[in-house]
Amino acid sequence: MSVTWNGGVRPCLGDADLIPVRRQGGLPRPEAGRTMVTWVGHSTFVVQIGGLTILTDPVWSRKIPGVRGRLTPPGVAWSDLPKIDAVVISHNHYDHLDAPTVRRLPRDTPMFVPARLKPWFDRRGFTDVTELDWWESATVGGVTLDFVPAHHWSRRGVFDTCRTLWGGWVIGRSVYFAGDTGYGERLAQIGERYPGLDLALMPVGGYDPHWFAKAAHVNPAEAVRGCLDVGARRMATMHWGTFVLSSEPLMVPVEQARAEWEAHGLAREDLWDLAVGESRAFTPACAPSREPAEDKVPVPVPASRREPAREAGRRRDREAARRPVREVATARASAAHRDASVPASARVSAAHRDASVPASARVSAAHRDASEETTSGASAAHRDVREEATSGVSAASERMGAGEPVGG
Repeated sequence: MSVTWNGGVRPCLGDADLIPVRRQGGLPRPEAGRTMVTWVGHSTFVVQIGGLTILTDPVWSRKIPGVRGRLTPPGVAWSDLPKIDAVVISHNHYDHLDAPTVRRLPRDTPMFVPARLKPWFDRRGFTDVTELDWWESATVGGVTLDFVPAHHWSRRGVFDTCRTLWGGWVIGRSVYFAGDTGYGERLAQIGERYPGLDLALMPVGGYDPHWFAKAAHVNPAEAVRGCLDVGARRMATMHWGTFVLSSEPLMVPVEQARAEWEAHGLAREDLWDLAVGESRAFTPACAPSREPAEDKVPVPVPASRREPAREAGRRRDREAARRPVREVATARASAAHRDASVPASARVSAAHRDASVPASARVSAAHRDASEETTSGASAAHRDVREEATSGVSAASERMGAGEPVGG
C-alpha cells in the first residue's frame, strides 16, 4: 500500500546518476556457437542463443502502475530489436508483464507463459501462445524452453491472487532466468534437474524490508547462494536500477552482490554486474538443447479449474512425494492378497474334497457294514430257526419211533 501511494518508506534517489548505463547504439550479434545476453533493465534481457532472439519479461514502458517512473532508459531501443523468435513470461506482476510493451509485438510472436495466463494473451489477439506448468518443456526453433518453479506468487487485480502460475525459465538447458523468487529448496531442485548451467540471471533488488519481502524476493546474499544452488557457473544481476520497488538504497543491491560473490571465493569475471544496455557472451559448455518439438508436448491446464495455483503447486509436490509410497503399498497389498487368496482357495478346495469324499466313503462303509450286519444277523437267525426246526423234527421222529407221544 505504501509503494502504491508513493509514500511511506522510500529510498533517496540521489544515487540514480550512479546507476551505470551503456547503450551501444544497436544490438550486437554473437559469433557462431556463442550465447549473448543484453540487459535492457529490471528483469528484461535479450537472450541470443542457438540463432534465436528471445526476450525475458519485456518492459519498455517509462512507467508501470503503482510505482515511480523509470530511473534509467531501456538499454536497447525498441527500434534496434531484430525479429523476436520467442518471449518468455515469468508471472503476471506489472513489472514483469507490461501490457503496453506486449501490444508492440506482432500478434504471431511465439509467447511462452505460465499456466492459466494464456487467456490474457488470447484477449489481446496473440495466436501462438504456449501455456506451461512447472517442469514442462516446449521448443522453439529447436531450442528448449523449460518452465521451472519459483518461490513467489501472482496477482494482477483485486480478486485474482495466485489464480495464475509463476516461475522461472531454463533456456536451451544453458541459461536460467529466475524471474522473481525468494530463497528456498526449489533452487536446488532446478540444479538437480538441469546440471551444468552456464549462466543464472538472478534478481538482487526489491528485498527491503527483508522480513516482509523474503518470501518472494531474494536479497543479494541469497541470490549468490541461489546461483550456487542451481549450479550455474556465472551470475548476472537484475531486478535493480530501473524501478523503485522497496526501500534499500539504489546501489546497495549490486554492491552487496559483489561482496557476497567475493566472500564465496568465486572468480570475479563470472559475476556479470551488467550496466543497463551492456552485452556479454559465452560459449556454452554444451550446445543448446535441440530436441524435436513432438517430444515436448505441454499439458494444458483447464481454464475452469478454480484451485489457486499456489495450492496446486503444493498439491503436486505432495502427490509426487506420496506416489512412490502408494505404489509400494499397492504392490504389497496385491502380493498379500494373492498369497492369501490362492492358499485360501486351495484350502477350501482341499477341505471340500476331504469333507465330501471321505463322507461318502464313510456313508458307503456304514451302509455296507449295516447291510452286512443285517444280512449276517438274518442269516444267523434263519440258520438258528432252521436248525431248531430240524432238531425238533428229528426229536419228534425219534420219540415216534420209540412209541412216545409227540404233542403235549
